[in-house]
Amino acid sequence: MKPYDALPEPDPYAASRDAFERLISTLADGPAANMSHDELEVQLEQLGRELLRQLMQNHLDQRARKEEVTLRADGGLPLVIGPEGQPRTWRERGHRRLLTCVFGPVRVTRIAYRGRGEANVHPADAQLSLPAGRHSRGLAKLAVREAVRGSFDQAAAAIERRCGKVLGKRRLKELVVASAIDIAAFYAAKIPTPCTREMPLIIQVDGKGVVMRPEALREATRRAAARSAAAGRRGRLAPGEKPNRKRMATVACVFDVAAAPRRPHDIVHPPGGRSEARPPRQGPKAERKWCTASVIRSSDQVVADAFAQAAARDPQGLRDWIVLVDGARHQLDLIQNEAAAAASA
Repeated sequence: MKPYDALPEPDPYAASRDAFERLISTLADGPAANMSHDELEVQLEQLGRELLRQLMQNHLDQRARKEEVTLRADGGLPLVIGPEGQPRTWRERGHRRLLTCVFGPVRVTRIAYRGRGEANVHPADAQLSLPAGRHSRGLAKLAVREAVRGSFDQAAAAIERRCGKVLGKRRLKELVVASAIDIAAFYAAKIPTPCTREMPLIIQVDGKGVVMRPEALREATRRAAARSAAAGRRGRLAPGEKPNRKRMATVACVFDVAAAPRRPHDIVHPPGGRSEARPPRQGPKAERKWCTASVIRSSDQVVADAFAQAAARDPQGLRDWIVLVDGARHQLDLIQNEAAAAASA
């Protein structure tokens, strides 16, 4: 019997190729011929983002088809166990969920493994390492990166400029809070790297004023703010001045540093400028940093945590400890108390 001709496999990236051809057509023969360079930048940014989103969608669809092919090849008999230890004996194709990534919204299709009275299990979700919520980890990283630079409004505007309308302000706040929730556990589980006794151990303590909402101010600051408001509008403020609107956060850092001997002219420019014959020596660089900061916990607790971290790195006190502080009287007192306690331990 003469064999039939095998039909070619459909191109899983046909839609992406069409999107790319539309982009090329827009540039070659479309209205782009009469655009200025800034209009062309905007057009390319929008079409390029849509092309990347389509590529992401086509790849997810291709993985969904491969999952179904693998299921048929195995005879439909793979045993999937749920997190509670119960097997999922039924399989149902075509389960979909939405995922919002940095390119835009995409759809994830996968097989659901089901059991009577039990929650569905989706092995494809574990393979893709999908988040519990709708927004991708890449979008969460971008939210954190933009949020630390300014306000949430500024972060939301920056993300919209880059990714389009993919993230609202409320969800932006939730992603930032969720990303920071395990910072303390991360540092608690991190084991300090052993160092030689010749490497100095640095403790740095400082304070930072943080602008707060009125209801989050300390009682004394809140009363001072109320008195200022009752007295009426005051004169023009200096840049960065925000009286009675801040709480002081205590910031501490512990790190190791390799000794870097330098000469005076390596730090201070000599008269007439530096000579190329004597290039400046590089200064010390912090290694294995441990940082903490709190606007809620007291300064003595933060300083005690910093000294506890230093003691964990040098339990026998064999290394030189150097403390950097800007001269605040209360911080100096706390540091001297902790240093005396560490010396007597």
